[in-house]
Amino acid sequence: MIKYAIVFAAISLVAGALGFGGMATGAAGIAKVLFGLFLILAVVFVVLAALGVGAVKKITK
Repeated sequence: MIKYAIVFAAISLVAGALGFGGMATGAAGIAKVLFGLFLILAVVFVVLAALGVGAVKKITK
């Protein structure tokens, strides 16, 4: 997901440099949304990993 956010940000920069303002704005908006989703998912997975959710628990007798 972060890969696509970087790609859309690069498209936005190139389009803006070439004078395609509408296209640059659209690509920047998509990049922002994808980066936001990436951050949210990254935080969720870090919290789940810290809590040990999904970890295999050993039974000790």
